[in-house]
Order: sequence, then C-alpha cells, then structure tokens
Amino acid sequence: MGEITYVQGDATVPSVKGTKIVAHVCNDIGGWGKGFVLALSRRWPEPERAYRAWHRGRASNDFGLGAAQFVRVEPHVWVANMVGQRGIRTGSKGVPVRYEAIDAALGRLAEKATELGASVHMPRIGCGLAGGKWSRVEPLIVERLARRGIAVTVYDHEGGRS
Repeated sequence: MGEITYVQGDATVPSVKGTKIVAHVCNDIGGWGKGFVLALSRRWPEPERAYRAWHRGRASNDFGLGAAQFVRVEPHVWVANMVGQRGIRTGSKGVPVRYEAIDAALGRLAEKATELGASVHMPRIGCGLAGGKWSRVEPLIVERLARRGIAVTVYDHEGGRS
C-alpha cells in the first residue's frame, strides 16, 4: 500500500481483474486530438463524446480546471477525464499543466475509485503534451490514491517515457 506499480504497455488495456478506471489529463478548452486521447478514442468513442458534451455545457456544469468526469466504457471499465491543463500550448505563461488542478481531480478520482472498489491505470499524466514534470505529479498520485489503498498502475508505452 502506498506505492505505484510501473509497467511497460498500454494504459487502455489494463490486465488486472476487477473494476478499473483509466485516468488521463485533458485541457480546459475542449481540445481532444493529440497524445493519449488518441489511444482512448481508438478503443472507446464514449470518453471523447462525453468530454466534448461536458465542455459544450460548461456554462451549467462543473467543467473546469480540477474537475473530473467518469465515463463507463465497459461493464468493469471507466475512463476518468480529468481537467488538469490550461490550454494546449507552451507559451508566455509557461507549460499548460496545472498541478493544483491535477491534485484536485485526483481527489475526485480517489472518491470514485473507492466508491467502485476500482484500481486506477494511467500514463504519466500531465507529462506529455501538458509539459509537466513527473517528479511533481508522482507525489500527488501517491498522496491522493496510493496512500489511501487504491492500486495504481502507471504505463510507459513501448519503453518510452512521456
């Protein structure tokens, strides 16, 4: 308890029994089309549809930095769309990742995982296109999930680190 398991593989194909949540970080502008979301969309169309509808309805829902949306894609598999990056490009305001938003979304993920009795599976969230550093994201995952007894597996795709 309290640790993350690291494996080589595809986070969209968790190979454990029981209920699973595949978690990833989204941006706050409704963009879906690069990075890990492409693998998600190839496997299941529902998370992208739900995310786009959530963004469209943002005037009357909880969409925004730190929010999390849970989409059931198979009887025992859910996808967590976690809004943890501002925009999509590195620019004058720095990288898009927002660690405080990832932290808040991980708190919501912990509640859902506990409710479902689910394990959590993810790539190195916030560290690909969002431009974050794993040394800042990993402690958030340990604190919010692993220390609460939630099994967490982080996937490094094809030997590469994102």
